[in-house]
Formats: sequence, C-alpha cells, structure tokens
Amino acid sequence: MTGKNHIVRRAPRPEVKPDSEMNCFAAVPRGAEEVAAAELQALDIEGAAVARGGVSFTTNRAGLYRANLWLRSASRVLVNLATFPCFSPTELYAGVHAIDWNEIITTSMTLAVDCTLRDSALTHSGFVALKTKDAIVDRIREKCGSRPNVNTASPDVRVNIHLAKNVCTVSLDSSGDSLDRRGYRLERNEAPLRETLASAIIALTSWDGTLPLADPMCGSGTIPIEAALLAGRVAPGRNRSFGFQRWLDFDSRLWDKIVIDAESGIRKLPVGLITGYDSDSRALAVARRNAAAAGFEGQVHFFHTSLEEFKPEGERGVVIINPPYGKRMGEEEELKELYCQIGDIMKQRCRGWTGYVLTGNLELAKYIGLKASRRFVLFNGPIECRLLKYELY
Repeated sequence: MTGKNHIVRRAPRPEVKPDSEMNCFAAVPRGAEEVAAAELQALDIEGAAVARGGVSFTTNRAGLYRANLWLRSASRVLVNLATFPCFSPTELYAGVHAIDWNEIITTSMTLAVDCTLRDSALTHSGFVALKTKDAIVDRIREKCGSRPNVNTASPDVRVNIHLAKNVCTVSLDSSGDSLDRRGYRLERNEAPLRETLASAIIALTSWDGTLPLADPMCGSGTIPIEAALLAGRVAPGRNRSFGFQRWLDFDSRLWDKIVIDAESGIRKLPVGLITGYDSDSRALAVARRNAAAAGFEGQVHFFHTSLEEFKPEGERGVVIINPPYGKRMGEEEELKELYCQIGDIMKQRCRGWTGYVLTGNLELAKYIGLKASRRFVLFNGPIECRLLKYELY
C-alpha cells in the first residue's frame, strides 16, 4: 500500500472511547456547496444541509474519517463542540471554558486556534484567538495543574472559532492542513487553481470518466490530475495525514480498514482519456512531476502545444479552460484577443464536445462569441467567477 496517511505512530493512547454521532461542517469554495452535499451522499452520509460556504451533516467516527479521505471539493471538516451567544469577551471566555477540554487535550499535547469573524461585536480575530486559548488552558490547568503549549504550525489539536452575528461556534478541525493540500503538488506556478475548486469544476461538468477530457491551458496540471483522481477512483487524501490522527480518540484500526478499502478500488486509466496542453514548457514539466507524484505517471498525458494549435482527439468529450481573468492593470485589452481565440478554437476544432470556461471577468467572456447554455457561480478565493457551459454542435 502506498501513501503516508494510514497510521501516524505516536505514544500509546488510552482505549478508544465508544463511537458517537458528531455534528460536522464541511467548508467548501462558495458555489460548490451542492457538489459537496452530493459527495457526502455518495459516501452514505445522509442528511447533509447546504449552507453558505459549506455543508453541515451528522456522522459517526467512520463517517468523519471517510469524509476527510474522500471529499474532493471541501477544504476542511469541522466537528462542532458548542454554540452560544457571544457579545463580549466575558461571554466568549465563559462559553469556551464550559467545554470539557480535558477530554480532548492533555498537557503533553499542543493546540492552535483559528478564527473567522463576521458582523459581530468582537471584531479583532487575534484578540478572540487569545481569549479562546486562555479559556482552554485555564480549564485544563484547573484540573491538571499544568497547561498544554501552543503550536501554530503543526498542533495536535486545532480549534476553530466561527463568530457570526454574535453567535459563536467552537469546533475541532479534523482535517489539519487544508484538504486542498493533496500531497501531489510539488511546485506551484503563478496563480494556481486550488485542487478543491478544480474538483468542483469537474463535478459541475458531470464528467464521469467515460469520455475524454482535455485542458488546453493546463498550467501545472491541476484540472487533469483532479480528473484523474476521480476517474481512477483514487481518494484525494490518499497521500497525506489528517488532524484527527492526533486526537485522543483516534481509532487506528478503523482508519486502517477505511484506507485499505479505498486502495482496493483504484483502477488504471485508459490511454488518452485525460490530456493537458500548454505553451509553457516549464509549467508542463511541473505538471508531469505533479501527475507522477499523484500516481499517474504515463496515464495522464501532457503536450507542449499553443492554444492556436490545440485540437482534442476523438469525436466527443469535455474541454475545460481556465484562462487569465485580467485583474492586473492593462491586462484586459490584450486578453480580449485570447478570449476571441478560445471561442474560435471551440467552434472550429471542438465540434461534438462540450466546452467549459471558468472566468472571473464577464466582460472578457463576451469575446468568446458563443452563447452559454448554463452558468454556474463559483468563487476562486474572493473572486466571483462563472463556469460557462457551451454545447459545441
């Protein structure tokens, strides 16, 4: 078995506690909430409720482990500990202090606190994080006589505070590093597309691996590699570790079984199923190294080809393009020609295929010169984008 995630070797732990239902929240790129809900349903996690920027759901320990291993569009999975009204530092401290932290963190473990604040009386995230940390370590010190240390880089337990409209939600971050860090992206070119957003784009195209998929501006290869993970039935978290593996109640036997089950379903990709093209030879070299690190050396094919020369193989398939948005001063004028070219290439060389263009600039999108049959709203970080679908008859 390959991958680094099956077991994190640590000191002996207490016996694993009985399993219980957990209220969870999967954070996702805005616009991809329905995609994540469908992914959870495919994992037999029922009752997912879509909210702004994520999906809430209830599951047990096995479901939490599977969600982290398999979710393609989510950036992290949080486990809710408490929710309470919070208008002042005193209420924040009391609400956090009321949680039995001795069941979660020992004095030999490390912790870190992340905060997101919105429309609330408390407006300074650094202060909220510090007050939360004080409440946690005070509660532990009261029982144990000593306190855990803070480690912001690689903590044993990462606590998440979400304070919105004066309601505070305290959660444990079960993912650790963000889930878009799959472990295959060895180098990053300029302005790379996040793996989670690339995966959401692929899901919105409804591509399932039965038809060819081509990316004529693939850069460091994120879209082709995410497509390969999907078509190859490879868990996106296969080559990484997770925050829950450091928790006191981590069940290593259960985790090993889930990983073995995931490994058993992997399949090799047919030749020519997924291709990436780019005019930048350095970006292509990075793409090939990334694909090899993801386990797809010789299965995903990359070609040094300019957009003008791009022509996909086969009569039908899906072509996905993520061109520049022209956000820098003076860029927009020169990009008009590129967007015109994208329209011409799709009309002339992609007949029978279905085209998708992700853009954060709707003015430039007009220069494609084709009528989109569907428009999906997605956020690339803070940039509101459209994924435009074109039927290329």
